[in-house]
Amino acid sequence: MKTIGLLGGMSWESTAVYYQLLNQLVREKLGGLHSAKVIMHSFNFDEIVACQKAGEWDKATAILLDAARKMEASGAELLLICTNTMHTLAPEIEAGINIPLVHIADVTAEAMQEKGVRKAALLGTLYTMEQDFYRERLNKHGVDVIVPSVEERQCVHNIIFDELCQGVFTEGSRDRYRQIMSQLAEQQGAEGIILGCTEIPLLVRAEDASVPLFDTTYLHAKKAVEMALIS
Repeated sequence: MKTIGLLGGMSWESTAVYYQLLNQLVREKLGGLHSAKVIMHSFNFDEIVACQKAGEWDKATAILLDAARKMEASGAELLLICTNTMHTLAPEIEAGINIPLVHIADVTAEAMQEKGVRKAALLGTLYTMEQDFYRERLNKHGVDVIVPSVEERQCVHNIIFDELCQGVFTEGSRDRYRQIMSQLAEQQGAEGIILGCTEIPLLVRAEDASVPLFDTTYLHAKKAVEMALIS
C-alpha cells in the first residue's frame, strides 16, 4: 500500500473527513484492521486565508510547496491538496515534486463522465467559482460549467467561510443552498451540481437537490485509495 500525503487544514473541518474517508475506504477494500497509510501537514488556515484575501498566491505557493516537499521526503508516494480552492496552485505544486498529485477536478470530471453529465453547476468559494483554473480543467474533460449569479456566489462563499469552516451548520443556510441548486437545475439546465468546496458536503446531501451531487471530498479520497492500492 502506498503512503498518501495530505496538504490539510484548509479547513480542518473537511480534512478530518478526508482522514476518515481514507481509512473507511481502505477497510472496505481490504477488511479487518487495515487502514490507510497517511502523512499529513495541517496548516493554520488563517494564514492561508490571509494570502487568499491579499492575492498573495506566490506566497501561498511557497508555503504549500515547502510542505509538499517535506511530505515527499518523509515517504509520501502520492499527494492530495485537501481543498478545491488551493488547486489554483496545482500546476506549481505538481512541477515542484516527484510524486503524483491527484487533482480534485480531474476525479470529479471522471465521475460526471461516468454518469453522462455534460453540463454541471459549480458551487465553491468565490476563487473557485470565478477564477479560470477549475472551470478550464473541467472543460478539458468535456464538461460545460455554470455558476450562480453574483449575489448567490457571494452567499455561497460567505456561508463557507463564516459558518462551514467554523463548524457551524444551520437549516437556514441549507435551505439557501437548496434554493440556489434548484435554480441552477430548473432554470439553467444543470444536469449535476459540483460541491466544489470540501466543506459543502458537510451541509448538503443528495436529497437536497433534484439532480446528482458530486461530493469532491469523497471522490478525491476514493481516487487516492484506488491509487494507493495499485501494486
